[in-house]
Amino acid sequence: MPNNDPDAKPRILTGDTPTGRLHLGHWVGSLENRVALQDRYDCYFLIANMHAFTTRADKPAEIRESVIDIVKDWISCGMDPERSTFVLQTEVPAIAELTWFFAMLLPFNRVMRNPTLKTELETKGLGDNYSFGFPMYTVGQCADILAFRPELVPVGEDQVAHIEPCREVARRFNQLYCGIDPHTEDADYPGAGAVFPIPHAKIGRVGRLVGTDGVNKMSKSLNNAIFLSDTPKQIKKKMGQLFTGRQTMDEPGDIHNALFDYVRIFIRDPERVAELERRYAAGDNIGDGHVKAEVAEAIDELIAPMRERRAEYEKPGGDDLAIDILKAGTRRANEVAEETLAMAKDAMQMDFGKRGELLPA
Repeated sequence: MPNNDPDAKPRILTGDTPTGRLHLGHWVGSLENRVALQDRYDCYFLIANMHAFTTRADKPAEIRESVIDIVKDWISCGMDPERSTFVLQTEVPAIAELTWFFAMLLPFNRVMRNPTLKTELETKGLGDNYSFGFPMYTVGQCADILAFRPELVPVGEDQVAHIEPCREVARRFNQLYCGIDPHTEDADYPGAGAVFPIPHAKIGRVGRLVGTDGVNKMSKSLNNAIFLSDTPKQIKKKMGQLFTGRQTMDEPGDIHNALFDYVRIFIRDPERVAELERRYAAGDNIGDGHVKAEVAEAIDELIAPMRERRAEYEKPGGDDLAIDILKAGTRRANEVAEETLAMAKDAMQMDFGKRGELLPA
């Protein structure tokens, strides 16, 4: 049944597909939000390892390693498994069942129109050579979210398009199986007897962080990322590669370039930011190298405590600790997801018994 406790915290669901270690783009786009929201919300953070198989089914060992890396990165950046619930997607069977049901509520051409899906097909060079399961990623993400009936989904700017099909599915399910009037305002669905609230996206402080190539969005696959586990030396070297197009420190500089995006994002003293902008724009004897070094120091100041926390999980037995955290969180998550599935099946007139009742003893 829905949680009618007036003191209950509103719920959040968000997560990451395991493709490797997390980077600064993840931090400013979503992770920073997650850390800040933990005390005010009932947070569920999901590792979408099933989705990783849509494009890397031939690399199960890499996916497993990435799952463990994400747990370590989450803990290192301040996400707390004591205050939040870490969830492993493949170990929540209700998600797979809901994916199947939701697939009946989304037309195929609507799935294929998802702009994020189109972008992934292009950037990964898949053409027409993608698995049947690849478009199911869009439907599966609806199930990832709605299995936990959240109000809010903190995401990066590029993931907002994935949330809209989820909202469409929630409305369609509630109207079809719960008798909700289609003219009902999104915020009023729970009070009208809906199984699923209509979640909305919360975009991070920075919608899109350009990578160290100065052009493309930060991405591991484009080799333009600063990782949350990078050393000071690695950070300084990567920042030094950022292209601005400026030739000498005596000529005026454009403060609307990638370098000054980093200045405004990572140097937290607004007076210092204003001074750097003024001197750079005036050609006041300040070079790219100086600004890059100052930004690198600011980034290292941000990342240093993350590296320190992560180091505890790099010791022998650290992987086992990460897995134990996932197991504990996933057990808690299954309680919510199974409740959701039972509610959905009841609305669909498929309430023939709870999971396990019809299985062999």
